[in-house]
Amino acid sequence: MSRKLLKHITPSNDSIRSNKHIQIFGKLLHAPYLWHLGRRSASRAFAIGLFITLIPVPFHMVMAAASAIIFHANLPLSVALVWVNNPFTMVPIFYFGYLLGAWIMGLPIQTFDLAWPEGTIWTWLGNTFLPCLLGCLVCSIIFSLAGYYGIDLIWRWHVIRQWRHRRINRIAHSSVT
Repeated sequence: MSRKLLKHITPSNDSIRSNKHIQIFGKLLHAPYLWHLGRRSASRAFAIGLFITLIPVPFHMVMAAASAIIFHANLPLSVALVWVNNPFTMVPIFYFGYLLGAWIMGLPIQTFDLAWPEGTIWTWLGNTFLPCLLGCLVCSIIFSLAGYYGIDLIWRWHVIRQWRHRRINRIAHSSVT
């Protein structure tokens, strides 16, 4: 994955620093490692963004920014990746998480309803929310590990390919002269 492409799809430093929810971190946003785009920081950012986006909790951007600060990851990429879970993809993601969680817990599949049921809150928590949370947690772990190692592998492949290309060009230019 090229650095130009990643810089093109991530939000700018100023737009993130001016975000009212992210401003709670104050001077921590001025750390240079948050804006560096390298193999390790991009891999960490993918892991953070994909992990947080699949968890059914509010304030994904704030959690991604805090995690990027803690784990020294690229902040714009971490924040941008939480938008994988948006109003269009939220229901399918959480429904799949519910199905996976219900399968893991051995519960029968019921009508997936996030509204408060007619019964008690404990019934809703046990039958709907806990399977959804468990399934989403399993998915977030799998996707964050796949994102981390996938970006790391793609980055290494790209760098090795560039080195080979430069070496071939150097050999071609030295043999011409």
